[in-house]
Amino acid sequence: MSKPKAIFLCNQTAKLPLVYGEKNIERIRQNADISDEVVTYDMFVAGDYSDTEYIFSTWGMPALSEEEIRTRLPKLKAVYYGAGATDYFARPFFACNIPVLSAWQANAVPVAEFTVAQIILSLKGYFRGLNKFTSPEGRKTARECIGRGAYGETVALIGAGAIATKVQELLKNFDINVIVIPSRAERRTISLEEAFSKAIIVSNHLPNREDNIGVLNGKLFASMREGATFINTGRGAQVNEPEMIEVLKKREDLTALLDVTFPEPPEEGSELYTLPNVFLSAHIAGSENDEWKRMATYMVEEFERHLANQPYRYQVSESMLLTSTK
Repeated sequence: MSKPKAIFLCNQTAKLPLVYGEKNIERIRQNADISDEVVTYDMFVAGDYSDTEYIFSTWGMPALSEEEIRTRLPKLKAVYYGAGATDYFARPFFACNIPVLSAWQANAVPVAEFTVAQIILSLKGYFRGLNKFTSPEGRKTARECIGRGAYGETVALIGAGAIATKVQELLKNFDINVIVIPSRAERRTISLEEAFSKAIIVSNHLPNREDNIGVLNGKLFASMREGATFINTGRGAQVNEPEMIEVLKKREDLTALLDVTFPEPPEEGSELYTLPNVFLSAHIAGSENDEWKRMATYMVEEFERHLANQPYRYQVSESMLLTSTK
C-alpha cells in the first residue's frame, strides 16, 4: 500500500527543519511520502503539487487563496501547523472543508512555565529588590523589598484560555490562592477591579481580540496592593501603556514584568526602558529553540491519530480565530 503524499510548505525554509527536527521528520516519513525539500510559495505556484494530501508547516506558512487550494491542491485532506495562531491563513482552508490543526496548546506550555517562574520570584520580592543590591549597604535596602512569599497569597490570572489553565495547573504545586477572571465580562464571578485590588500578582492572559484593546487601564494599576506585580505575556495592546507608566512613576512599590508591549519593541525614548520598576524581556515566553520541537511533535501525533482513524485533539475552528492587533 502506497503512502499518502505530503509536503513541507513554508516560506521560512531554514526554520522549518529546526522546528520539526530529525526525529519528527522521520516519524512523518514513516507514514507519508514526503521530500526533505521545503516548498515556498513561489515554488508552489510554479510547480505541480496536485497529488498532495497533507501539508506540514510552521511560522512562514503561505496564505493561500481559496482558488489556489481548490485548483492546485484538489486532494488535500489536512494542514498541520507546527506553531500557534492560524488567523492569517486558515479561513480559505475552512471554506474548502479542509481541517487545520495547530500546536497552540503546545505553545501554551512554555508561556505558562515562564509565567509561573516570574510569579514565584515576584512573591519573594526578587524583581523589586533586584536593582537595590549594588553595594554592601544596598543589601539592607534590597531586603526591605522582600515579598510576601509563596504561601497563602493571592494570584489573579486575567483570561481563562489554554495558557491560564496551564498556569493554574502548575500553581497547584504551591500553597497559593489562584483566582481566574474570564475574558468576557458576562462570565465573571469577580471583576477586573476586584482582581487588581485583591491579588499581589496579576498576570495577563487575555485573548487577542479587538474588544480587549486597552482594557487594562491606569485606574486598575493604581488600585493594586503595596508591592504588587503585573506580568504581561499576553498582548501589549491590551494595556493602556501611557496610563500604566504614569502609575508606575508614582508607585515605585509596584513592579511590571513585560514580555510584550505595544508597539513591540517600545518606541525609542519610551519610559518603559528607564523606569526602575519595569523589567522588559524580548517576547521570549513562547516556544523558543528546543521548545519548537514540542509544537511539531503535537502535529505529528495529530497526523498519526488521523491515520489511525482517531479524532483530532487540536483542530482549529472558525470561532477560535482571533483578530490580530500586531
